[in-house]
Amino acid sequence: MEFYDLIAQRESIRNYDPDRKVAPDVLHRILEAGRLAPSAVNFQPWQFWVISSAEMLDKVRRCYSRSWFHDAPHILAVVGDLSQAWVRKYDGYNSLETDLAIAMCHLILAAENEGVATCWIAAFQPDLLKDALGLKENERVYAITPLGYPKQGFTKKNAKQRKPLDEIVRFI
Repeated sequence: MEFYDLIAQRESIRNYDPDRKVAPDVLHRILEAGRLAPSAVNFQPWQFWVISSAEMLDKVRRCYSRSWFHDAPHILAVVGDLSQAWVRKYDGYNSLETDLAIAMCHLILAAENEGVATCWIAAFQPDLLKDALGLKENERVYAITPLGYPKQGFTKKNAKQRKPLDEIVRFI
């Protein structure tokens, strides 16, 4: 798909077929796009956790109560380690959240290119997710996404409402 069409067509999907798993080769291509994402000083302070087992899905789904989230056959968590991320010496800014956001963006755009639905979720309960995944003290998840295919008959809206460029761009 042409890149600008991909960006225009990508939307958050809240409708998943629980019985249609994403094939391993498709998952691999999506994960490879995340692996190739840039990070500050190329530290790559992330791991990509694909949750697919019934037991782990049950644990992870407790962190976000929407019913459609419980239908997705996979959940992707981008896990980062604060101690592995670049830190700006002038003010102590840690780049982890930015690095993970860039990786997640690559992952969801790759998923769209593969015809796999996603929905960037930040409204989860972090403590429940941390416990479910058994994260260490220095590990963080800033966003998760379901991975799957929409239920039969679902149609995308493709009706993005965005501010016009002249409201958000300054040429100085």
